[in-house]
Parts: sequence; structure tokens; C-alpha cells
Amino acid sequence: MEPIPSQMTVVGISKPGGPEVLLPETRAVPQPGPGEILVKVAAAGVNRPDVAQRSGSYPPPPGASDLPGLEIAGEVVALGDGVTRHKLGDKVMSLVAGGGYAEYCIAQDGQAMKVPAAFSMTEAGATPETLMTVWHNVFERGGLQPGETLLVHGGSSGIGTMAIQLAVALGSKVITTVGSQDKADACLKLGASRAINYKTEDFVAAVKEATGGNGVEVILDMVGGDYIERNYDAAAMDGRIVQIAFLGGAKANVNFVKLMIKRLHHTGSTLRPRSNADKAAMVAAIEAKVMPLLAQGKIKPLIDGTFALREAADAHRRMETSQHIGKIVLTV
Repeated sequence: MEPIPSQMTVVGISKPGGPEVLLPETRAVPQPGPGEILVKVAAAGVNRPDVAQRSGSYPPPPGASDLPGLEIAGEVVALGDGVTRHKLGDKVMSLVAGGGYAEYCIAQDGQAMKVPAAFSMTEAGATPETLMTVWHNVFERGGLQPGETLLVHGGSSGIGTMAIQLAVALGSKVITTVGSQDKADACLKLGASRAINYKTEDFVAAVKEATGGNGVEVILDMVGGDYIERNYDAAAMDGRIVQIAFLGGAKANVNFVKLMIKRLHHTGSTLRPRSNADKAAMVAAIEAKVMPLLAQGKIKPLIDGTFALREAADAHRRMETSQHIGKIVLTV
């Protein structure tokens, strides 16, 4: 293996603000500590929390890198003490607590996964954050079962496109909301049975129509706001609503009687502050239940586009248009 340099190029947040505050800088290459691996980054996924961190509203957890970037793929080039899952030269993809916008990044041995043979490094870099978010929220928290129906808001997003594929592959039906015809087409192509344009249709009425009046068993919501009460209306008896973001606002006036009458569960989670043990447990479940589907190429992240690391500002501009379909990836 080639020697590891002492310095590397990263993209940092020079100050809170718009995409233009993302600037290349030179930093020391980090050293892996116990249970950590150093990855030479080939690709890094761009996610909404990166945009929130850049704007100053989502600080990194204590001890995490101050650089943006929550998922990477690349080659293992150094091992910390006690690393057992991976060895030098392995191609891995991993959730990281920060630091992905860089030529080298530290990952936890327990959170890194082997890159599936069917995947390019770009696809691998677009996978861990959405895969873990969907697995934990839709299946572990939401308890989606084969034969049930999942409603995904924002179906053409990185998380949405992963949720559609995973739910369909595991035997459930998917209905999604989208904002345009091309987004609807993309979701239907991935296996959704119905794509509702929220700009021209009422999603509650459309969901009721599509489910014979029953409603949906699980809802994955990143909107919040006035969707909260409408989700209660769209949910089936004993339905589970899982909140993963509040793009439409974190406060709402809701008639909570619906929660009782329908025996609903309304839960939610964030991934980044979770303990390394929690994340390692999610990875173990994914390796057992989902990896075979990835290995066969039955599930792949939908890639909207790639940008060079130094073009991270342009990648954020693309995300903020909300016109993207699937994942935006930085290639290093």
C-alpha cells in the first residue's frame, strides 16, 4: 500500500451560512484510536444534516469531527487497536459521526460494512446513512411487516428512494408523496405502487382510496408541521408513524384524540447522537437481513449526481433546490 501522507485536503465550514462557506483547507490526516479504522475516502454522501450543520443549526456531537459528512466509502489504510472486523486493503462503507468531506476519515470498526460486490464506490458512499436510517426507523421502530403498506413522504429523496426499495424487497407495499411528475415516475420505477403529487392531490384522500379506506400501517415522515395531524388521518388502526425530520416545522396543532381512537404509535429518532454500540447493533442486523439483497444488486442507492470534493458548495446548492432525485455524492 502507498504511504499515508501527513496532510490532506478537506472541505470545512468556514463560518455558519450558505453553500459558499464550504471551503477547502489542509489538515493533518487523523490517526485511528482503539476500535477505529482509517479510510482513504473514495466517495462521501451528502445529506440534509450536512446542510443543517453548515447553516449553524446542527452542531456535531461531542468528540466528533467538526467537518461535515456522515457517510463514506473507501479503502482501509490503517487500523487502531482491537480492530477485528476489517483489515488493511478492505473496501468498506460506513456511517461516521462527521469528517466525511475529506481525503481520509476515521470510522468505527463496528459500523463499517464491506462494500457489496454489485456496488461502485460512488454507490457505496451513498448507502450507509440512508440504509441505517430506513432500517432502524421503518423496520425496527415502525415494525413494518410483509403485506403491510408503508407511506413514505418525500419518496424521491435519498432516504425515500432507499425506503421504497427496501420495503418492496421485504414484501410490503409502498405509497409515496412527491412534488413533481418526474419524481413520481422515479418512485414508481423503484417499486412504489402509488405516487401522490402533494401539490395537486390531498394525500389523506389518496391514501384512503389506495388502501380501500383502511389507511397505511406505517408512515415515514420527514415533513412534520401540518402533516402530523394528516398522518393520523391517513394511518390505519394500530398504525405507526415514525418522525425523522421536521422540514415543515417542529410544532403543530393536533387533535390527539385520533391517537387514542386509532391506537396509534408516534415515535421518532435521530441517528447521529446514538451510541457506537447502538449503531453497531443496527449494522449487525443490516448485515444479517439486508446485505444479501445488496450483494445481489436488488437494492442500490439511486444517484442523482456526483461532485468533486472541492465542489461541495455546488453539491449543497443542488440539494437545496430539492430538485434532486436520489443521492448526491462527493467523489474524492
